[in-house]
Amino acid sequence: MMEKSFVMLKPDTVQRRLMGKVISRFEEKGLQIVAAKMLHISPELAQEHYQEHSAKPFFSNLVDYITSSAVMAMVIKGDDCISIIRKMVGATNPKEADLGTVRGDYALDTGRNIIHASDSPQSAQREIYLFFQDDEICDYSMPDEDLIYE
Repeated sequence: MMEKSFVMLKPDTVQRRLMGKVISRFEEKGLQIVAAKMLHISPELAQEHYQEHSAKPFFSNLVDYITSSAVMAMVIKGDDCISIIRKMVGATNPKEADLGTVRGDYALDTGRNIIHASDSPQSAQREIYLFFQDDEICDYSMPDEDLIYE
């Protein structure tokens, strides 16, 4: 089933100049980037984005961190891409993330875990529309789709 997911490369990815390495993993897998932009997240947007964590003790640190520097927000499309991206990203705690995953290869600390990826179709839809307008999402065909999908 073709679906879209929201992915955010966090400030540590941007500041460590790892964006290209992370993005290339998604492209090499055959997933399609249909929207991308650099931005500074406002505290209000960060609070709305992470609302499910608002009662947790780490919430203020999470908001402070995600608003501390630029991020890259993306919409990625592919067959069952939400679960595929979650597997590629790895466990939230990088110490538990398998080598070969984004977090397993590039992150050491949960507070600086490189990347955010939607965990369900519902969160993907909510997150995509927090960060992107409809006209910013560019659906297009890839010439190698026949090689990727049956």
